[in-house]
Amino acid sequence: MRHIISILIENEAGALSRVAGLFSARGYNIESLTVAPTEDLTLSRMTLVTSGSEDIIEQITKQLNKLIDIVKLIDFAEVAHVERELMLVKVKTNDETRGEINRLSDIFRGKIIDVTSNSYVIEMTGASDKLDAFVAALDADSIIETVRSGPTAMSRGENGLHL
Repeated sequence: MRHIISILIENEAGALSRVAGLFSARGYNIESLTVAPTEDLTLSRMTLVTSGSEDIIEQITKQLNKLIDIVKLIDFAEVAHVERELMLVKVKTNDETRGEINRLSDIFRGKIIDVTSNSYVIEMTGASDKLDAFVAALDADSIIETVRSGPTAMSRGENGLHL
């Protein structure tokens, strides 16, 4: 089962390396990873996506909590949350395909952010399955490049990951 784990971590050199090393040493896979500073410049928020059985996820969270740099963490599988992913996709265009790609982008609520004579760059945010569906709806031969951030999440309501 896929789990999104959000971590409040001290913003210090080597903190990311220690988290990645923990996964590597135990043979766990990180499917996606994003890190950015928070409103408190001494802390960063790390969001990672991993998969595994409940026992494996429990082991991962216990091991993460043992790391000195970790201030707090939450597994979003256990709480109501909102998640989004950002995708940029570059597609080949020509006079015949521009209209179709525009309509498809509109249907999926994407935004064309760069236009050249033979390509578009489309920005899209949403749940991972929405982004997957957009890519599947495109002609595979028209895709030049795809970049995805991986999911990021936040709990719903008044609760949050903070000190």
